[in-house]
Amino acid sequence: MELQKFIENFAAEFDETPMELFKANADFKSFDEWNSLTALSIISMVDENYEKTITGADLRANTTIEDLFNFVESL
Repeated sequence: MELQKFIENFAAEFDETPMELFKANADFKSFDEWNSLTALSIISMVDENYEKTITGADLRANTTIEDLFNFVESL
C-alpha cells in the first residue's frame, strides 16, 4: 500500500475540499466538509480499495490522513 495513492483515494471522497489540503499530516476531521456521510464514504473506500474493515471508532482514533493510512496498513 502506498501513502500517496491512499491520499488520492481519500481525497476522492470529498467534493468541495481543495486538493492541496490533502497532505499526509492533514487533520482530516478539521475539513469543513467532514461529516458522518464523509466518514461512511471513507469506511467504504477502505473496504473497496484495500479490502480491510474500519469503523467510526477507528476514524475517531486517528487524527491525520497518515495516521489512518498507518492504521489501515497495520490491519
